Amino acid sequence: MAGVELYFDNLDRAKGLYRDILGMKPAGEESGRHAKLAAGASFVCLERRGSESYPSRDKAVLFFEVEDLAAAVEAVGRGRFVQVSGGWAVLPEPEGHHILLLQR
Repeated sequence: MAGVELYFDNLDRAKGLYRDILGMKPAGEESGRHAKLAAGASFVCLERRGSESYPSRDKAVLFFEVEDLAAAVEAVGRGRFVQVSGGWAVLPEPEGHHILLLQR
C-alpha cells in the first residue's frame, strides 16, 4: 500500500489522533489544507473536506498491524474502542472513520 487519504471537517483534531495517539510522524503539510503522516513505507494524508479538487466517498477503514494488540488497546485506553475481539480491535476516529488494529 502506498497510502490512504481521508477527508475531515476538523483537520487539527484529526492530526491530534493520528500523530499523538497513533504515533505517526509528520511527512509534510499545507496548513489548513492537508497533513501527510508517515506509516512505515506508506502514508496517510488527512485533507480538509472541501479543499479537494476531486471529492470522493466518505467511508474509509484503515488497517494497522501491531506486535501486541492487548498492550496497544491498553495504551490507547480500552474505553476508546467500539469493539475488541480476538485478534483485532476497532478504534473510531474523530469523524467516524474506523481504524482496525490487527494482531501481527
